[in-house]
Amino acid sequence: MSETAQRKKRSLSLIQPTSVPTLGNYLGAMKGWPSFQEDFDTIFGIADLHSITVRQEPAKLRQQTTQLYAMLMAVGLDPQKSILFIQSHVPQHSQLAWLLNCYTQFGELNRMTQFKDKSAQHADNVNAGLFTYPCLMAADILLYQADVVPVGADQKQHLEITRDIATRFNGVYGNVFTVPEPYIPKAGARVMSLQNPTAKMSKSDPNPKGTVYLTDEPNVIMKKFKSAVTDSEMSVRYADGKDGINNLMNIYSCVTGDSLETIEHDFAGKGYGDFKKAVGEAVVAELAPVQQKYKEYLSDKAYLEQCWTGGADFASRLADRTLKKAMKKIGFVMK
Repeated sequence: MSETAQRKKRSLSLIQPTSVPTLGNYLGAMKGWPSFQEDFDTIFGIADLHSITVRQEPAKLRQQTTQLYAMLMAVGLDPQKSILFIQSHVPQHSQLAWLLNCYTQFGELNRMTQFKDKSAQHADNVNAGLFTYPCLMAADILLYQADVVPVGADQKQHLEITRDIATRFNGVYGNVFTVPEPYIPKAGARVMSLQNPTAKMSKSDPNPKGTVYLTDEPNVIMKKFKSAVTDSEMSVRYADGKDGINNLMNIYSCVTGDSLETIEHDFAGKGYGDFKKAVGEAVVAELAPVQQKYKEYLSDKAYLEQCWTGGADFASRLADRTLKKAMKKIGFVMK
């Protein structure tokens, strides 16, 4: 990707390598990423530094990072169109995070709801990294002068503090950082658990039948859909109180492009068994090319290494400009 390419708005997204992405991750966001990279100057990173606020098994972290990189390429992210890198390969993230720590107030970090939530979840490991996590996230964004950051509801507060930090720094030293705007992507499907359709499909679902992973084999996907929770009415229609069927209809609609009205018409008079089978088959067909590409990329470690090395080199060049500018403004002696 050429640095002299016509300037589009720059977007940045980082994803933690803590588990295999789910069908919810895919239909909710990842499916739209290939078209997103046509409209924006896109930067995608694997946030492995963020993941260690919770203790990780070393071999598993390495494996999941490699697998996620392959999966991002499999869903259509192109290293020739996007910067696709691993966060720890670009040391400027950690360097700028320390600088921003010194321009972030204790009270601001103390108000972060995610810190409170994760502290409760991991009461035996409430570490300083968990507390200063937003400063690293701010560094991730500000290093690349990102104009927009795609955000969900759970990340809005982190973007707000990033904007506050950037504005504060700029107020002292002049225009160093681009103050990023939130970007709400076109809505994908909100996919719920197949076993508890009032809760979002999650990697942490205690019932393994509730979550479909992008690496699940076709027979596993079919079993999960066949055992999906529905209701006793046996009518394929979208309505209040029919959370299980509503969820299956949303998934089917997102995968096939059929409207809810079309689905109701096509499955009128048919039982839930037929519909569950149809949804499962549609998902299997949707994921088949993704899974094929994933296996191909994962089997070619040399190519993956070439891609993430190139991505890190490009990211480092961009990041270094910002880091040096910030350090010079603060008053560090530059080599």
